[in-house]
Amino acid sequence: MSHAQATTPASAGDWAELASFHYGVGANIAYGTFGNTTVHLDVWENHAAKKPVPTLIYIHGGGWVFGDKGGSPNSFLPYIERGWDVVNVEYRMASSASAPGAVQDVRCALRWVYNNADKYHFDTNRIVVSGHSAGGHLALMTGMLTEAAGLDDACPADAVTPPMKVAAIVNWFGISDVNAILAGPDRKTYAVAWLSGAQDKQAVAKQSSPLTYVHAGQPPVITVHGDHDSVVPYSQAQKLKAALDQVGVRNELVTIPGGDHGSFNDAETLRAFREIWKFLDAVVPPPAN
Repeated sequence: MSHAQATTPASAGDWAELASFHYGVGANIAYGTFGNTTVHLDVWENHAAKKPVPTLIYIHGGGWVFGDKGGSPNSFLPYIERGWDVVNVEYRMASSASAPGAVQDVRCALRWVYNNADKYHFDTNRIVVSGHSAGGHLALMTGMLTEAAGLDDACPADAVTPPMKVAAIVNWFGISDVNAILAGPDRKTYAVAWLSGAQDKQAVAKQSSPLTYVHAGQPPVITVHGDHDSVVPYSQAQKLKAALDQVGVRNELVTIPGGDHGSFNDAETLRAFREIWKFLDAVVPPPAN
């Protein structure tokens, strides 16, 4: 049995019936307050687990300007089916916090996971971060940032919090270079809105871009992206892969030929997940004895 996969029932029907009893949901748990805005997360906890389990941190999309965690469960059900815990994260939209506010939020969510690992049986050696679109960008930032970047000041470490790391990042068509969509031929209005409150927009865009933080030794990354994406240009995935390759970071780009922004057919979606499971089986460490 692969170490990234838990034992599951033989049929989808069996799994759904048992999951209704095995899983509990802790909803709308506050993990931080920034100004007048409190942000929340949901914990989907595998009560059948006797030991710490692999844990997915999922971050919803919406161009940093709309969306909410309530629409996310379908996106992380495959991890529930494998017996993982899931932490479903809310973050501030552009209307309440310009860049890099959302990045600070998701880093605080990661710290919350570390600080509550014993309570919920999170295995901090087997944390995977994932998201779609802007959530993919924030997943990359969550896993690639180091504390030296200065974006953890909103929730600084205390004496009992170990250095934060994740085992892998699953990036569904996320943004890797914010400056590239702030102006020029690939300009996107959602990026302009997210940077609207920044005095030096180019500097903040760079500070908020995963490409800025590519480094040897960072977590492995698998990216799924359609090569006809009209919302997040496919070049964003190509740039990220080239940068990761250059420093020797294990990564994979799963290209969906003709795929638009998340508009994949069933066969393409299943192919993407097959590649994700194969990748995670190879890079997520086995459970501790």
